[in-house]
Amino acid sequence: MFYKIPLLLTPQPEGGFTVTSPVLPELVTEGDSVEEVMINVQDALQAVVEAYQDMGRELPFGLQLPDAPHSPVWLETLVATA
Repeated sequence: MFYKIPLLLTPQPEGGFTVTSPVLPELVTEGDSVEEVMINVQDALQAVVEAYQDMGRELPFGLQLPDAPHSPVWLETLVATA
C-alpha cells in the first residue's frame, strides 16, 4: 500500500530528529539521521494504520494511494548533498 503523508522533521538539540505529521497526529517517531527517520516512519505508519483498523476508523482522506498509481503523484522529498 502506498501513502502520501506530509512529514515535519524537527531537529533535536541533542542530535537527530523527531518526526510528526500535521494530518496524522498519531504518527510520531525519531531517528539519529534522515535515513534512519525514513525507516522509522514506515514502522510508525504501519502501527498507526493498524491502530486505525482496530478502532474501526478511516485514515484521513487522500493519504492512501492506489497500489499501483496510474497517474502522476506529487512527491516532495528531502535530499542531502555533500
